[in-house]
Amino acid sequence: MKKLSLYLTITIAIILTSCGSSNTIIIPTSKTLPSTNDNYSILWSGQGESYIYIDGKYQRNQPNDYSFEVVQRRYKNSWKSIKNMHRIHPDYDGKAGPREQTMFFAIDYIKQNNAIVSTINSSLGNGKGTSDEEFREQVIQFAIADISSLAPYNTMRITQHYKYEEGKLLETVELFKLKNGEETPFAKIEEKAVIFRPTKLDSAPTKFE
Repeated sequence: MKKLSLYLTITIAIILTSCGSSNTIIIPTSKTLPSTNDNYSILWSGQGESYIYIDGKYQRNQPNDYSFEVVQRRYKNSWKSIKNMHRIHPDYDGKAGPREQTMFFAIDYIKQNNAIVSTINSSLGNGKGTSDEEFREQVIQFAIADISSLAPYNTMRITQHYKYEEGKLLETVELFKLKNGEETPFAKIEEKAVIFRPTKLDSAPTKFE
């Protein structure tokens, strides 16, 4: 009965979170279409495994798994990324938003006291981050915008491990309640992605059989 009550509480909280969050997709408009000429463009394609924090530990939450693609454009000391997520599990209940979602992230980097720090402006919220000079290990954290005070989380932290030589990106997305400096975990997603770059093909990659 106690566990059922806990699940009901979480379900209600997710509904409140969804209702309190902005559904507006904030992608800056421009009369000029983006190109690969003035930036280093990467496409990341991967999957996210979802976990929810219950009884003091993370437990798998498979219906909330998703696949995704990120178009990441790296300009001089700034990045602009568009992420598309797809939740295809038949048991996904829609409480974390539509099955298909699009997000925008803009990150500006500066050097402060021999450290690389960043400012994040996104369709989810704004915040700060840190990185090494080659952008191999990066952490960004921001407050979720327009979220209900009754929601089970109000902050997102993304920890990234860029394994360029392996063509991989490993990423942990944490959702937690931050209050008076104390963190209360709610959920996390473990993401794995592979890198794609512009290339030329010697022939058609597939053919009808």
